[in-house]
Amino acid sequence: MKFHNLVFLTIFALLASPAVGDEKPTTLESISGQLEGLTSTLDGFRHRLDILEKKIDDGLWFDRMGDVAVIDKVRLYGPPRWKEESETAIGAGNPVKFWAYVFLPRELDTTKKAPLLVFPHGGVHSDFSTYYVHIVREMLAQGYAVVAPEYRGSTGYGRTVYENIDYGGLEVEDNHACRQYMIDNYDFIDPNRVGMIGWSHGGLIALMNVFEHPDDYRCAYAGVPVSDLIARMGYLDEEYRALYYADFHIGEPVIDNIEEYKRRSPAWNAARLNTPLLIHTNTNDEDVNVLEVEHLIKALKAEDKDFEYEIYEDFPGGHSFDRLDTAGAQEIRVKIYKFLAQYLEPARPISKRSQLQRAGYRTPGSQ
Repeated sequence: MKFHNLVFLTIFALLASPAVGDEKPTTLESISGQLEGLTSTLDGFRHRLDILEKKIDDGLWFDRMGDVAVIDKVRLYGPPRWKEESETAIGAGNPVKFWAYVFLPRELDTTKKAPLLVFPHGGVHSDFSTYYVHIVREMLAQGYAVVAPEYRGSTGYGRTVYENIDYGGLEVEDNHACRQYMIDNYDFIDPNRVGMIGWSHGGLIALMNVFEHPDDYRCAYAGVPVSDLIARMGYLDEEYRALYYADFHIGEPVIDNIEEYKRRSPAWNAARLNTPLLIHTNTNDEDVNVLEVEHLIKALKAEDKDFEYEIYEDFPGGHSFDRLDTAGAQEIRVKIYKFLAQYLEPARPISKRSQLQRAGYRTPGSQ
């Protein structure tokens, strides 16, 4: 049941409850107070469930990847919050702390330099879940090290991390901090062979990173990337839009601050591209409408930028079309890996689907 439906039923129950004995009749003021308390309780409960789900998923990562990966979960930090509740409170201006997953191939030759992929998850509020097991396995099989940031706004870490969200803003720097962390802490990571790959919101983060730090990434892949928040606010519903103009986030609807939404949108920053880039989108995408990505593509062309792209026509899978386990999705990922390999030169590049299938094979015990 959706959260707002539960709240509606609660209001109905409160209104329908008769006064008992000498108790005062229910008033709108008393209902408002009870509802505020209930909302706070339910919101806290939701975060507790997210934390539990994250702990379960952490165990699944080790279970499903342990045969091919050395896995760690590290704690690091990015810039201070974009918005502080009080600029004079103790701790105001401190760096924002967050977690990141590190995946290293078990057979990695650490006497040689290895390429790195920074892999941000999608979702306005989401996390790096075992949805991506097969893709991480494919990356490791090629010889990539992978870091997957659980940047500000991610779920599974409680209300504070959730409300630190800065979509298209300082979350970009959290991801960049993960790149630097890997270079500083693993001497076999080649700082000249770092790429970024992401889908949906993760695609936006990949784009904004190479716009902001063009010298730090050899290439990037953006799959079905959120590209134009202004257009996005026009075709999605009020429940989605409210995620952005929450007090702890942007705090304003797009109509009141168009420039702020442009600042966070890749299509409005196309002039800043100076990194090899591949973009994929799908005409039947039910989440990121193809019109957003078409705007990005047209903006990059208008700026005379050199990049690659492909628009798939009604490809099965919609928003997830090239992340599935199907033969068609695997063929598309081979194209992605071929593009990345041109610039990152992994030890065992994948050039055909049969190699990809072997890479994703899970040995007994890794369910």
